[in-house]
Amino acid sequence: MRNSPNPKNQPPGAKPGTSDRRSSVPDAPPLSRLRLLVALDALLVEQSVGRAAERMGLTAPAMSRLLKQIREIYGDPILRKTGRGMASTPFAERLRLRLRALAEEASDLLQPQELAEPSAGQASASNRLPLSSAPALSLAPVIDIGGPTSKEFAAKLAAIGPRALPQQRLARAIATMGAGAGRSRPLTMHEAREAFAHILAGRADPIQVGAFLSIMQFRHATAPELAGMATALREHIAAGPPPSGDVLLDWPAYLSPKAPLQPWFLMAVKLVNAAGTRVLVHGGRGLLNEGERLKTAAEFLGIPVAADVEDARSLVNRTGLAFLPVLRLSDQLTALMALYPLFEMRSPINQLVHLINPLNASGLMVGAVQSSHRNLIREAAELLCWRNVLVTSTNRDVAEATPLRSTTIFRVADGTSSEMTIPASTLPATERPTGLSSFEYWKAVWLGQARDEAPIRKVVDTAALALMNARKASATQWPRLQLEATKLWRNRLGMVAAP
Repeated sequence: MRNSPNPKNQPPGAKPGTSDRRSSVPDAPPLSRLRLLVALDALLVEQSVGRAAERMGLTAPAMSRLLKQIREIYGDPILRKTGRGMASTPFAERLRLRLRALAEEASDLLQPQELAEPSAGQASASNRLPLSSAPALSLAPVIDIGGPTSKEFAAKLAAIGPRALPQQRLARAIATMGAGAGRSRPLTMHEAREAFAHILAGRADPIQVGAFLSIMQFRHATAPELAGMATALREHIAAGPPPSGDVLLDWPAYLSPKAPLQPWFLMAVKLVNAAGTRVLVHGGRGLLNEGERLKTAAEFLGIPVAADVEDARSLVNRTGLAFLPVLRLSDQLTALMALYPLFEMRSPINQLVHLINPLNASGLMVGAVQSSHRNLIREAAELLCWRNVLVTSTNRDVAEATPLRSTTIFRVADGTSSEMTIPASTLPATERPTGLSSFEYWKAVWLGQARDEAPIRKVVDTAALALMNARKASATQWPRLQLEATKLWRNRLGMVAAP
């Protein structure tokens, strides 16, 4: 196993733990510094080195060299690769509007004939059209998003104050994210929290809900946006203090309705609980009519099913274990998840659900496939001040090990970020018995009526990962944790009576 620390980026020469991002790179001439700032603005607008180079009339290698200098100065990656291109880091996003204002002011100063002319976009905000009082599907304009500069556009949005109607405030958030290159930016954690709170409270027009989720998905949700939405959702479900005791793992499992996954992870949950770690599993299948499969599997393993958040807290206090179906967690969240057939794509909701943590557990177990998504979940969890998080690279629905291929783990343990890789195992092929459904086969493996090394190793390794998270163990303890989980598997039949 490989374990490599991944500390926060520190600028050259900075002391560990400081927030100063300035580099020790020698000061450049003023014109060179201005050029770097204009280049940074182009990179944030275009989200692409190639397109930013075209915007500035440079070659791609020249723009890459400028990006390297910018990264050295700030001690931040600025742009990161994602599954669909490049995305700016949270630090870079905080610079976006100031850079836009600087670039536009420089452009204006080079056009003196326009300096004496008042901008048409400086009209009073009182001329803005009010929200229509027509039915919800009315398409009457809410905000005039015209205006030649991002500064004027930002002023228009800022005029929508805290006393504005909820739909106007949500429209402000949508326009902030989706106004186009040079005028849009991700939401801050506070803005995302306020906007999503309106959606959860049922104060949003259906068109606004679709626009909010689609724009955020297209632009890539940021860690502050997910953390803000998670805060609103946790307030919506009245997430309270954790149950009494020291160790509790939160294990979200929001399975895709199109993925025929067998809930092997639930067997690992049972093993971990037998080792003395309390666990709350919450989730479902993502569709209103498919929420019973996990519930049935949990009941087979003797995992009590909670009626709501308070009941889950009570069950964890008494038994150390509970499963909370999404249908009993929040009707509004369930309805948002059920929008999938209308989009035929995932939305930020599918990442958000991994950050609910209804009982404020001390550790989180999360599954995410792409490296960018694993980083995103980890950064959002850190913004929420959760100090123990384990994100596996298995599937995007639930934390589960993959023994037949190498597994990359992103961790936060006591506030320190790290990464580790579990190498693939070679297991003998097993022929599945005929005549059994997938769920019947799942039960047969637990009861010892079917022997299949691949799912058994999946359960054992998943349990070992959960024990590592709960105990904040180092990567060097992995073999010992695997051995402990193997012993727990051998003694599993004493944990629950067969049905």
